[in-house]
Amino acid sequence: MKKYVLIPLLTMPLMGLASDTIAEPVKRATFCRFIPERDDDFAWENDHIAFRVYGPALRQGKENSGIDCWLKRVHYPIINKWYGQMKTKSYHKDWGEGLDNYHVGSSAGCGGTGIWLNGKRKPLNTYTQHQVIETTPQRSMFKLSYQSLIDGVTYGEEKTITIELGKRLFDVRSVFFQNGKPAVDLPVCIGITTHDGAAEAFSNQKTGWVAAWESIGGSELGTAASTDPRRIDHIKVVKSEKKDESHIFIITKTDEHGAINYRAGYGWKKAGAITTRKAWADYLNKNTKN
Repeated sequence: MKKYVLIPLLTMPLMGLASDTIAEPVKRATFCRFIPERDDDFAWENDHIAFRVYGPALRQGKENSGIDCWLKRVHYPIINKWYGQMKTKSYHKDWGEGLDNYHVGSSAGCGGTGIWLNGKRKPLNTYTQHQVIETTPQRSMFKLSYQSLIDGVTYGEEKTITIELGKRLFDVRSVFFQNGKPAVDLPVCIGITTHDGAAEAFSNQKTGWVAAWESIGGSELGTAASTDPRRIDHIKVVKSEKKDESHIFIITKTDEHGAINYRAGYGWKKAGAITTRKAWADYLNKNTKN
């Protein structure tokens, strides 16, 4: 009589899965939402990239309108999962899907804006209001409102952000205000932090982009912002000994509606696809020109 040994299925390894990656449980999709459980963050993502900005709860802190990168290396949405488990699994550690090890502080982060006054970035404080316009698997769109008193003038910004599936850059339309009225021909900047000069800053004014490439957490990261090259006044690299003040900037002016249009995003080596500085520059040259 033959004897058989039963092996529980859960003890058997899943063939073909790397030990440090997670099997994808759901389909690719874009997503955005307000995060009241984490100091009023607002976060958005698609199948390649994820971001957050800081909200009303942090207006007394060092944070401002800078944009934080959440480095993801899976194609399914992670925002709800990472925030949902943050008390037991910190999103500052890579558990197989990616992590947030990108420092923003008081910098512009990845594509944050500011008023350009006397040759310096004057950022608006954290956002004060948010509105989700659309969130579907193919596209998410939302609006963030900012307001700050700078040198005796009340500046406002209404930033409408759109993220689409499959892209490494999100789209932004920002309308600026001075004392409640659209600010026409207002000098503004779009910034990419160089993390106190640790990142290499480079640009292509012909196609309208600025970028940084840096080592981060045992991998490498490219970040960038772009706009219509015809709208660029100049590109400026700022090196400073003060923490969070070193950037590469696009300096531009608002149009007749008080608006600017631009894109920003990243490519993370650990996620694959964008693995070198050249690959990042090639991607930007093919996907900018706005």
